[in-house]
Amino acid sequence: MSVQRPVIGYTLGDQAGIGPEVIMEALRQAPAGAEYRLIGQVIDCKPGMPTEQTARAALEHLELAAEALKNGTIDAVVTAPICKEALHKLGFAYPGQTEFFADRLGVKDYAMCLTGRRLTVALCTTHVALADVSRLLRTEEIVRVGSLLAHFLSRTGCKRPRIALAGLNPHNGENGAFGHEEISIIAPALPLLRQSAPTSFFSGPCVPDCVYRDAAAGMYDGIVAPYHDQALIPLKLLDFDNAVNATIGLPRLRVSPDHGTAFAIAGKGIASAASTLRAFEVALSSVR
Repeated sequence: MSVQRPVIGYTLGDQAGIGPEVIMEALRQAPAGAEYRLIGQVIDCKPGMPTEQTARAALEHLELAAEALKNGTIDAVVTAPICKEALHKLGFAYPGQTEFFADRLGVKDYAMCLTGRRLTVALCTTHVALADVSRLLRTEEIVRVGSLLAHFLSRTGCKRPRIALAGLNPHNGENGAFGHEEISIIAPALPLLRQSAPTSFFSGPCVPDCVYRDAAAGMYDGIVAPYHDQALIPLKLLDFDNAVNATIGLPRLRVSPDHGTAFAIAGKGIASAASTLRAFEVALSSVR
């Protein structure tokens, strides 16, 4: 009796960028046991020279990928980098691919997760001014994102995820001396998370200048971070070449390398495929 192999789709992004070359190199090293299927078509373009045609092709292929995820003809998708500025000129009304895929799949409960070989982080706030973080941070949002992270970690092979809630203020606010968010917003999320995801272990609020070191040393499987740069600085310090961006909360995973189109080095044979390879690995781990 044969067992059907999972199908991992992939797009080439803006094909004037490094997407095609890092995808092809990653596919040469991709894990066995899956069918890897191109979404869209290869177009004729010059590396490093983006055009309206390359942007339109990238947008068309995103639409095809979203439809394939929605109808189940693929089990997960790896999306190569796009040029958001070029897509916005074409009427692309989303901050990025995360929001696009959530909208196309009709998902309201989703989050941005960055995962590398040493750190995995999920963000409670994303692309907002630092001055707005405290106002936007909410207990219910921490619970929502923490629950999604627990499900993602379980889905990708971690049976009993250990998740830390990072504090917001220096020294966790020193019992209110430097801010009250740990006491009034973050700590109340713990019992709710333990109820929402009972097979996971949640800790916190954890001192933010220590918790990433602890996670990198293996104490935690993931961290719920209150804002973008608190999480992304240690992630890119430790996992710059292999971190990927996953849209968690979708019924089928969308994941991409955590870098851009890099038009300046496209076609020169110097782009690293490590992040793209990691994206294929994470995509496959979500369906095995």
